[in-house]
Amino acid sequence: APALLRLAVGGYHLWHVGRRRSLYQGVHRTATESFDPVGVARVLKKPLPPRVADALLDASLVTGALFTAGIGHRVTGPLHSALQTWNFSYRNSWSMVFHHENNLVLHTMVLGAAPAADALSVDALLRDRILLPERRSWMYGATPAVMNGAVTLTYLLAGLAKLTGPDGMRWASGASMRSQVAVDSLRKEMLGEGSNPLLRVLGPHTGLFTVMAAGSLVLELGAPLALADRRLGWLFAAGAFSMHWGIKVIMRITFPYNLSGVLYLPLLLMPPPERR
Repeated sequence: APALLRLAVGGYHLWHVGRRRSLYQGVHRTATESFDPVGVARVLKKPLPPRVADALLDASLVTGALFTAGIGHRVTGPLHSALQTWNFSYRNSWSMVFHHENNLVLHTMVLGAAPAADALSVDALLRDRILLPERRSWMYGATPAVMNGAVTLTYLLAGLAKLTGPDGMRWASGASMRSQVAVDSLRKEMLGEGSNPLLRVLGPHTGLFTVMAAGSLVLELGAPLALADRRLGWLFAAGAFSMHWGIKVIMRITFPYNLSGVLYLPLLLMPPPERR
């Protein structure tokens, strides 16, 4: 399981960052006044020279390729994780914080520290002369479990944030969600992106928004239950995956890592409980 997860998470990082490379380089050249460091980038008092920031970004693509291929994983795993954490923190220091990248960072941290290159890797070929060596370790099962723990915690925090907000339990009525969707659609229309015709169909159906709001709240607050049984994990994965695609269709808000399905892969690869 860790080897498959390394290939999926590493491959996703290469695709996600590689296709946005020019965008990140443009961010590195944004006006200094817009720099407000977050995360590990808080150690900076002023922005890095653009060429240095570009080099760190490209370095993460190099380590990402080594991480995905499983080359020198004991070194490249932690190094790639550190570079990825830095680059996303630095990128978010120039604008709004993109929370959808947090789980990617957490997953990479776990895989970078785990024996995720013991199979399906260059390291395995050099050491064992085979891609799928016969190896057993409790860490192979613990790796997806820890990754799932990180994911379910983020969903739980999202649910608690709704309950501790101004609306409290009233958030489940769907009124806040309906208003948020309407405001977001109006903002995008004013910015020239065009309105979503689907909202004109769904808008009058307040009961539908109640179902969606209550369902998302139950899903988020019940996320930790996905760790108790892998069937519950599969059910949570299907529900969360569907929820994010619904958000994309209705609100046109994209959570790339969630929509890719890679986020939920550790839930699908949870090992069955051992029988005595």
